[in-house]
Amino acid sequence: MSPTLNWEVATGKPAMTHVAGLTDIAGVRAWLEDVRPQLTAALHTYGAVYLRGLPMAGVEDFAAIRDVLVSERTPYREKATPRSRLGDDVFSSTDLPASQSIRMHNENSYTLTFPGLLLFGCLTAPEQGGATPVADCRKVLEALPAALVAKLRAVGWRLTRSFSEHISTDWQTAFATEDTDEVERYCAESLIGCSWQKDGGLRTGQIRPGVITHPSTGAEVWFNHLLFWNEWALDEELRETLVDEFGRDGLPFNTEFGDGQPLTSDDLLAIQAAYDTATVRETWQPGDLMLVDNILTAHGRDPFRGDRKIVVAMGAPIELADCRPTVEAAPAFA
Repeated sequence: MSPTLNWEVATGKPAMTHVAGLTDIAGVRAWLEDVRPQLTAALHTYGAVYLRGLPMAGVEDFAAIRDVLVSERTPYREKATPRSRLGDDVFSSTDLPASQSIRMHNENSYTLTFPGLLLFGCLTAPEQGGATPVADCRKVLEALPAALVAKLRAVGWRLTRSFSEHISTDWQTAFATEDTDEVERYCAESLIGCSWQKDGGLRTGQIRPGVITHPSTGAEVWFNHLLFWNEWALDEELRETLVDEFGRDGLPFNTEFGDGQPLTSDDLLAIQAAYDTATVRETWQPGDLMLVDNILTAHGRDPFRGDRKIVVAMGAPIELADCRPTVEAAPAFA
């Protein structure tokens, strides 16, 4: 008979269960096989869950745990932030500077196929800060102004990216190829508009739904990078510098409503407030494993001090078409 998992849900913190009595990864794998249905049920309820106290010492341990929980891996498509490949489809969480926070987002919300499950494992906990906050996207949707939600339901959101060796990510890294024909094929198949620039850079545009439905639970959620990649989410001084140097059309990324209408400052403040209302966080400890349902839950990163090694794996791919999108995905051309 499988052990029963008891979940602690403290105010401001994600659901957590303490694991005791496991001393090696073989034991962890067997235990996870037993409790896997309970983990799935808990994810559908809470959106994200912590397992604390696992004997997880390195990348190989994390990968072995991942292989029990993830039957099909999801590649990292249309790369946007720097990550280190640690082997066996395990990545660093994000290699951005420690002083920089990362806003809430659902992984790969702009792709046609995205991971349904994210795994975060703590190998080294930072001296201070560095939590991976999570926000229940059902609650985010409920907290947003009705007019804003109605607008997104009707027209979706538009993402425009400029790939350049000078700023942000170059197209070779983002699309994992040096072949321009291959990039064009990928964009055509993925409903992304693309145009090559005189300097050899690439500009892309895509329209995606911002509200979708979880294919298993039937819950409707806020699911997008609308705030994360909006130009006004950049540090003001950095934004002014980039606009002066490259022009607004040359920004590494920007978002609008799907009909081309820009977000207002009130829209941005409302979205941030909704995320804040739904956000919980837990201080990392070595051996922690966090499972995140990538549709039900957005995640981010707090600034930190000291060494921090949080590893990530993605799996259980889900097709956007299976999530009852309120707007059909389409290419957009700037």
